[in-house]
Formats: sequence, structure tokens, C-alpha cells
Amino acid sequence: MRILQLCHKFPYPLKDGGAIAVTYLAKAYAALGHEVTLLSMNTSKHWFDVSSLPTEFDHYVAMHTVFVENHIRPLPALRNLFLSKKSYHVERFESATFAEKLAEILKAKTFDIVQLESIFLAPYLPIIREHAPAAKAVLRTHNVEHEIWDRVADNANPLKKWYLRSITPRLKSYELEQINHCDLVVGISRRDVEQFRNLGLRQPATVCPIGLDCRDYQPDPASFYRPLSLSFIGSLDWMPNQEGLRWFLDEVWKPLLAPNFPALTFHIAGRTAPRWLRELEMERVTFHGEVPSAADFLNQHSVMVVPLLSGGGMRAKILEGMAVGKVVLSTRMGMEGIEATDRRECLLAEQPTEWLEAIQWCFAEGENLAALGARARVFCEQHFDNETVARELVKVFDVARNSFR
Repeated sequence: MRILQLCHKFPYPLKDGGAIAVTYLAKAYAALGHEVTLLSMNTSKHWFDVSSLPTEFDHYVAMHTVFVENHIRPLPALRNLFLSKKSYHVERFESATFAEKLAEILKAKTFDIVQLESIFLAPYLPIIREHAPAAKAVLRTHNVEHEIWDRVADNANPLKKWYLRSITPRLKSYELEQINHCDLVVGISRRDVEQFRNLGLRQPATVCPIGLDCRDYQPDPASFYRPLSLSFIGSLDWMPNQEGLRWFLDEVWKPLLAPNFPALTFHIAGRTAPRWLRELEMERVTFHGEVPSAADFLNQHSVMVVPLLSGGGMRAKILEGMAVGKVVLSTRMGMEGIEATDRRECLLAEQPTEWLEAIQWCFAEGENLAALGARARVFCEQHFDNETVARELVKVFDVARNSFR
């Protein structure tokens, strides 16, 4: 099967959930004998020097990139708000150069599947229909996009709340329109697919979770024999991560964890951090910035915290934490799409007092915490192996090629 994978951000380095989700699925396609071509935006906001790719990034038969200027700028954002009816979320990824490159690729080669990695690629559906009418257009939704911004608005300051409340309905309308223009919608979680159905999805849909190759993640049990410490890692330009960290520091760490556990430390890692986090000065909290390896960073600490209050889809970083055998302590929203059991493969907490109780439990367990981490890795291997999830998705593609449209 020939697959063209379209991305609105280059899927490397593997330091955010989107890159992990895209890369491990493409690697699995290739391992299963399918031919995968990549066309990706290389955006100003997340630009990557493709010439520096490691030699093992070799699962694509061809890679094409197009530079796209997509920084959020106040003037264009306000112009869009008052002078346009289009979604600014989507408009930032509209590029005539990208459209021309896509048409060129589709005219030069026949594809069975054109896989759009997010709703932000939907503006290019007409080009796919024009130049590859026999190909099946598959929209892989990494989350219900408008829900994320609705949730962020709920917890934003008044000015940001007003702005997001003004533009997010446009994104919602666009998202709900475009999902019915594709041949197949692939949701990251069952909950996301059900939500799209409730919102009017009529096209065929299936669930394909994020997959990992756990062989790339080696646990270090030694972390459970060192003093208990907490870690957080994630893309720090993503609003839900910033929001969750602020809440955790203000509502959980400062009033509860720091006073009750004088030896406990908290370590934060991630790229593109906001100024307030880069300059953070808080007792026993260390900001490490961007780290070379997520697995190595996670392996230094026994407990990984995921204090998400908004967001959607599935958190790839949680899977990475489970793959290296860490104890993942998360809100239920953070664990969306990962049906692990509290106190068996993960720990769950919502209110600040529940976070306090969970950390108390961790201290009481001591070295026995390693058993929960080991169960988490087995759970990840059993439910989120990238070749297994890709194999199931290809079966759906085969049905699509024979019956849709």
C-alpha cells in the first residue's frame, strides 16, 4: 500500500506527542511492508534542520518539506477576528507553496491513502480530490481540536477568555464540517470518536491509539531506590501544559507537597518554555529546559506527574513514562484514551488533597513502587505497540479501498 502522510509540523525530534504519534505509526507502516511518503510543513514556530536527521530516521521512501510562516502575531489575529469569518487556528497553516507541492507529488505518483495528520491539513482536501481522486483521504484526529480551546478558555484570564470565546466557535464549525469531507476519520481514542459522532460525524470512523516501540525505552529500576522525586515533561508552548503546571505549583506543590515532604523535589523539562517558567524560583523545584532524551530524564525520577486540566486526545508522554516503568500520577483528563487502573498501572488524582494522598501513598510504598511501574510497562506493551495498532488500522484501510466512495 502506498501512503502519503501530510503533517502541519515536521515530525522530529520526538519531543512532543504529535511527533511521536506520527513517527511511530509511519515506522510501523514501513515495518509492515508499506511505502510511506512524507510531505510536511516546516514551520517558523517549530522549524527543524532536516539535514541533521539521524540515519535511523529512514522509514520514508521520500520526504518533502515546505517552509510555512505560522507564528501567532497580534495584528493578523485581530484582523482575522474582525475582518474574516475563517478560523485563525486553521488560517495559520494555509500555504500556497504547500498546496503547489502537494499537487506536484500527487500528479507524479499514485497513492492508495493520503493521511492528514490533524484538522489543520483539511484546507488541502480539494487538491487531493482533484489530483488523486482514487486515493482515500484519511483524517487522523489527534484530539477534538475545538474542545481543547474551549477548555483553555474556561481557565484563562478575562482578555484571553474573550478572545478564545470569539474565535473557537469558528474552529468548531470548520472542524465539524471537514470531518464529513473525508473518507475515513481515525480517532486517537474511543472517546474522541464518540464525541465526533455526537457532533454529527456521518463518515466511517475508527480508533487507532498512539503506538510506541517499547524496545526504544529501557527502564532504570534504580530510580525507585533513590529518594522519591517528581518529574514533568512536555511541550511548554502548549497552553494546557502551562495551565496545568501553574495550577499544580500554586494549588498542590506550594501549599501541600512542599510543606509536608521536606525532602521531595520536583523537576520540570520541556522546550519553548514561557518566561515565567524559565525564571521560576521556587523551593526544591528545578527547571531543566529542553533535555536530550525524554526517557533518560524520566528515568531519573520515580514519579511522573501529569496535572492536565484541559486538553484532549491522548498523551504520548504518559505512554513514554509507562514504557520506562515510571509511576504516572495524572488527572483523569490527562489519562484520556489510556484505560489504566488506579493503583495498578497508574495513580489518579483530581483535587489537591487527592494529589497529597497519592504522594503519601507513594512514600508509604517505598521500593514497592517499582512493581506499579513494571505493570505500567507491561500495560503499554500490550495495548500500545506501534506495529499492532498499525496492523489493525491497515485492515480498516483495506476495507476503505474496497467500499468507500
